[in-house]
Amino acid sequence: MAHVHVDAPFVPLNLAVLTVSDTRDFDYDGSGDLLSTRLVEAGHWLGDRRIVADDIYRIRAVVSEWIARDGIHAVLVNGGTGFTPRDTTPEALVPLFDKTIEGFGELFRQISHADIGTSTVQSRAIGGVANRTLMFALPGSPRACATAWDGILASQLDARTRPCNFVAMVRPDAAPCASRQPTTTPVTAEHGEEKQP
Repeated sequence: MAHVHVDAPFVPLNLAVLTVSDTRDFDYDGSGDLLSTRLVEAGHWLGDRRIVADDIYRIRAVVSEWIARDGIHAVLVNGGTGFTPRDTTPEALVPLFDKTIEGFGELFRQISHADIGTSTVQSRAIGGVANRTLMFALPGSPRACATAWDGILASQLDARTRPCNFVAMVRPDAAPCASRQPTTTPVTAEHGEEKQP
């Protein structure tokens, strides 16, 4: 369980939400609505929101625009993470990653196992970072998006979460995690002499 330091300052992030679907529009986008509402209620800003067809190049074009834009700290993509021929969100995003956040997909499937059992193996939820912008690909159902937000993203996008969170990676003005701060305690070598920090 994450430990939140309530005395630490909250640092709002600018998030973009992308719904990947051939059929949804803004009148019928339960997952996009849920993510947009949750992030604003948490104190973040909704920097942009779009809907794009299940097309690898259209997905990649929108996300590429956002990661190149100053001021978008994280991108939440919902839809297209299954195994049908039209599910290409992971294929669209992975080439953009500077680093993959392996633990995001692993933890999402662990949490969702309690709700949907072994069907969670059919989720290809992934996370990554590029150009100091976080990217998370979530399944397209509102229930799965709620699982990802409530179980992982709400705390990891909160600068008060300890021992670690993602905020300092995308907001240089945020305090680094305690585990990433340089130590000032001298390290003792094998034979008792002190090493300089």
